[in-house]
Amino acid sequence: MPIDYLRSFARPERTDQSNRRLGRSLAFIAGAANAGGFLAVGQYTSHMSGIVSALADNLSLGDLGLVVAGFSSLVAFLAGAALSAVLINWGRRRHAQSEYAMPLMLEAALLLCFGLLGSNLESHRVMFLPATVGLLCFVMGLQNAIVTKISRAEIRTTHVTGLVTDMGIELGKLLYWNVSEAGPSVSAVRADRSKLGLLASLLGMFFAGGLAGALGFKYAGFVSTVPLAAMLVVLAVVPLVDDLVGQRR
Repeated sequence: MPIDYLRSFARPERTDQSNRRLGRSLAFIAGAANAGGFLAVGQYTSHMSGIVSALADNLSLGDLGLVVAGFSSLVAFLAGAALSAVLINWGRRRHAQSEYAMPLMLEAALLLCFGLLGSNLESHRVMFLPATVGLLCFVMGLQNAIVTKISRAEIRTTHVTGLVTDMGIELGKLLYWNVSEAGPSVSAVRADRSKLGLLASLLGMFFAGGLAGALGFKYAGFVSTVPLAAMLVVLAVVPLVDDLVGQRR
C-alpha cells in the first residue's frame, strides 16, 4: 500500500532497500540545495573540505573577516550534525516511530527559512548573507548525520568525494585480472556490484538534484525551495502521524 511505502522511508525498522531509497531521495535534495545555494550565496555548503581549506588560506593571508565566516560555516555544519544525533537519540529512547522523521521535518522547515532569508539577500546582503550561509551549512550537517546514522555510515548524501572514491575502488576490483598463478590459497578479487550500483545511483541523484536546483533557482528564484521542503515532508510525515495516533490511544 502507498502508506506503507511512505512509512518505510523514515521508520525505525531499517532494511537495505529502505536505506537506499531514502539515501537516493536525500542525495537529490542535497544536490538541489547545494547548487541552488551556490547561485544564491556564491558558496557551496554541502562539504567542509573546501571550507576548511579556504579557512587555512584566509588565515595565512590575514583576512580575518573571511576566517570568521569560514569558521562560522564549519561550526554551523557541526551543530546541524550534533542536533540531528540529539533528536534521533531522544526519539529512540522514547521508542518513537518518528526518531528519523523529526530531523527530516526540521530540515524541511529550515529549507523554507532559507527561501525566506534568501528573498531579503538583494536588499540586505550584508545582514542576511552570513545567516543564509550558516543556515545552509547547518541543514547539510543535519541531513548528512541523519543518513549516516540510518545506514551506519554506508551512505553519504551531501558530498560526493567519498562516493567517487568508493566507486573507483569497486571499479578497480571489477577490472582486476585474477591470474591463476596466484595459487589456490589466495582468494579472487571480486567487485561488490550491488554497492557499485548504489554509489552510482547516489552520484546520479546528487547530480540530478544539482541540475534541478540550479534551474529552479535560475527561473523561479527562492520559491524553488518549496518543492524540496515538500519532498522532505512526504518522506517524514507518516511516522510522525503514527506517533500522534499512538499517543491518543
